[in-house]
Amino acid sequence: MILNKKLFKYRYATLFSMICLGIESTAHTFGIGIVESKKMLANAKDSYTTEKGGIIPVAAAEHHKKVKEEVLNNALKSAGISIENIDIIGFSQGPGLGPCLRVGAGFAAELSLKHKKPIIGINHCIAHLEIGSMVSKVKDPVLLYVSGANTQVIAYEAGKYRIFGETLDIGVGNFLDSFARELGLGFPGGPKIYELALKGRKFVKLPYAVKGMDVSFSGIFTNLKDKIKKIHEKNAEKKIDYTVEDLCYSAQETVFAMLLEVAERAVFHCNKKELLLGGGVACNARFKEMAKIMAKEASIKLFIPENQLLVDDGAMIAWLALKMHKANPKLYAPIKSSKEAAEIEIRPYERTDDVKVNWRK
Repeated sequence: MILNKKLFKYRYATLFSMICLGIESTAHTFGIGIVESKKMLANAKDSYTTEKGGIIPVAAAEHHKKVKEEVLNNALKSAGISIENIDIIGFSQGPGLGPCLRVGAGFAAELSLKHKKPIIGINHCIAHLEIGSMVSKVKDPVLLYVSGANTQVIAYEAGKYRIFGETLDIGVGNFLDSFARELGLGFPGGPKIYELALKGRKFVKLPYAVKGMDVSFSGIFTNLKDKIKKIHEKNAEKKIDYTVEDLCYSAQETVFAMLLEVAERAVFHCNKKELLLGGGVACNARFKEMAKIMAKEASIKLFIPENQLLVDDGAMIAWLALKMHKANPKLYAPIKSSKEAAEIEIRPYERTDDVKVNWRK
């Protein structure tokens, strides 16, 4: 009998552990990650983008349908294994855009049914927090979660991940995307705002909307729209002494300061010692720089995963599914019929604090 050396290596290495495949599809990214123990074997993805305007949920879902098989094959190839070597399948169950969640859940159910693998639905927000424990020595942090639709300050207390502060209207990522759309930029807008901000020279005062432990961005956006309009008016009565680049610079400085203020307060309120960043907005180099300054001045330990684990990705889904299965293996089973697969549940509006955390001691 001829043994596949790569397969033998993985089967030997995982004799007392398991390999999990995670599917992420909450919004514009379709990702598949593969994790074994604390090792990330693969993290493949493909993202929906536009030249103008924002994300269209149905169009994003169609994108996910087209690329799902290719992303799966890329992930398996990168890991050097076959689908048969997978022990568990996790998928992002919510929160997120319904059409996009449905694609990922359906694909996970299809794989579970075909290959008889246990399936686990994962809360996307909590996955952003839990991935920190795979790639760092973080123990019990406050998570500052900053993405498109979600802006939350989260910490573990009394059996759940509690929200100690959040946006009162739109997520910070959606704010940046909306701002970019007003400037005629495409989606995602955050990276383009960052590039323009590097050219900004003047700080323009904007509303600073911190309300207790919560933040608000809609008023800042309205203020920026008004300022953009004045820039574009050819016959403006008043002289405008700021540029688009100045507005991008000022918007970043303002909203990032707001977010770090409430995060710092939460760390001390919860009597924690660690702050973990999560979400795509945390990829912003200026945001990271400001976070490091705040953490140093406040004597807080700061943990920032690499960019591929800050953005939406399948590896974080796989990691949390692996932890959940290890803690309670009898709770999870394979999909047993086509009817069950078709009726798999998604939770577009699930909150972080809706989830009972039964995988932590």
